[in-house]
Amino acid sequence: MSRSDCAVSFFRQGFSCSQAVAAAFAADFGLDKDTALRLSQPFGGGIARRADWCGAMTGAFLVIGLKHGRVRAEDAASRDRTYALVQDFIARFTARHGQIKCRDLLGCDIGTPEGQKKAEELKLHQTKCEDFVRDAAVILEEIL
Repeated sequence: MSRSDCAVSFFRQGFSCSQAVAAAFAADFGLDKDTALRLSQPFGGGIARRADWCGAMTGAFLVIGLKHGRVRAEDAASRDRTYALVQDFIARFTARHGQIKCRDLLGCDIGTPEGQKKAEELKLHQTKCEDFVRDAAVILEEIL
């Protein structure tokens, strides 16, 4: 199963967008699935359902950090590589979807009861968020 299919599978099971992306790649970088799910949980719904940065993107940022993040303060090369990959990811995601914030991508603010109701009525998790999760995983596969 491809990483993008795995991410969508996690999302369809009920995990958040950030969890789906992070968990799909975790084992590749020495992180067990449960830890990846816990670590990425706060970023779902545009960071704790604030409808800010897309959770599929922030899950991807965690994966980039797992692969390239620095572990020594003086390792500027790893820091710079991580930042460059995150910027590349943002550019690619934006090129595909035009936006990076959950509320803009969905056309509603899921941080409000009204926005949550609209998202449910329009089935945005199935019609839009699945695509964001899939595309985030595909972009990760391309840049990693």
